[in-house]
Amino acid sequence: MKQHWLVTCFVNFFIASVMGLLLRLMYVTPVEWINFQFLLHGHSHVAMLGWVYLMLYSLIVHFFLTKEAQQKAVYNRLFWVTQFSVIGMMFRFPVEGYALFSIAFSTLHIFCSYIFCRQIWKDAQPSSLSEKKLLRAALVFMVVSTVGVWCLGPAVGLLGKASAFYQIAIQFFLHFQFNGWFLFAVLALFFNQLKAKIDEKQFQLFYILLIVSTILTLALPVSWYLDNPVFYWINALGVTLQLGAFGVFIKIIKPKIPIFFSTLKRIEKIIYGFALFSLGLKVGIQLIALLPGLDQVSHQIRNFVIGYIHLTMLGIISGFLFGIALKNNFLNPKKVLTKWGIKLFLLGFVLTESLLFLQGIYLYFGLGEFPFYHQNLLFASIFLPLGLLQLVISIYSNKHVKFAVND
Repeated sequence: MKQHWLVTCFVNFFIASVMGLLLRLMYVTPVEWINFQFLLHGHSHVAMLGWVYLMLYSLIVHFFLTKEAQQKAVYNRLFWVTQFSVIGMMFRFPVEGYALFSIAFSTLHIFCSYIFCRQIWKDAQPSSLSEKKLLRAALVFMVVSTVGVWCLGPAVGLLGKASAFYQIAIQFFLHFQFNGWFLFAVLALFFNQLKAKIDEKQFQLFYILLIVSTILTLALPVSWYLDNPVFYWINALGVTLQLGAFGVFIKIIKPKIPIFFSTLKRIEKIIYGFALFSLGLKVGIQLIALLPGLDQVSHQIRNFVIGYIHLTMLGIISGFLFGIALKNNFLNPKKVLTKWGIKLFLLGFVLTESLLFLQGIYLYFGLGEFPFYHQNLLFASIFLPLGLLQLVISIYSNKHVKFAVND
């Protein structure tokens, strides 16, 4: 992998985390010159499109393309055009929210993602059928998710931003980004890292169940805006199938994990274990949300929404990305800066998630605000950018590691 690609991804993540820290500061003390909603848009776009998207871009190019294909000029040019769009969103969203320039940069990012999909579909040579299927499903979900974005303009023009059409279009995009493109891509990379022979029948069952459940569980966010009991039952079927999918997933990886973990250093074992645990926790939370009334509460109590999004984004997706980076020495696991950066990030994640869900529980039972909730959340959030800053410095100083022949 190109070192400057990796540095860019982690710098984007650091900036997104600083934006998140500012958002939490605004709950403690007024910051008159910052528009909260605009900064929130900037934070989410930089985290999703500047960190996760570009990190997946970099790892997919590195692991699924031949050295000859990696050297094609289109991948380097496309990376920097995509990063240009991220920088545009980074500066424009906090200033204007959804307006001319921020929408223009977002649109540029979408067109870059289409080119990326086309190139990877053509050039990728995964080493196994499981990797190939998961990678292609990820790319399809990425393209499908953008249908939600293209619906936003007509939704505003016809019915306005408060309409169910507009809100569902946003949820459509987010659902197939997080549960489709992001999750399937990291699973493809995880199977690549396992480097083990997978039972094709078991994998096929896992794959089909996961695809169907991903589509069906869109019914939950739709049910928040369209009051019809059929959406509850569609989501319930999707969650059940998802549980079955990850039951098969455990069956597939269980005999491989001891061998895989035996090759890892302690910090790598911690981060992979953390990612897998977060994945199991996500499936468990979706099951709990099937309890009568909790499907709507999960949306109405904002702390639960933010906690769940961060569990997926920071726990599962970023956890697997960190694990892959450590295992392949893109992040040097022997460096003190790397170890402390990872530990501080994990500490910040655990503390903030605990506070978010604890506050959500307080609200659910009508107990009001957890004592000094916002102050504690602000303090806990400091560990996230602090850890990421150490990782950026660690990567930048990682001169002795050979990242790639085309660096």
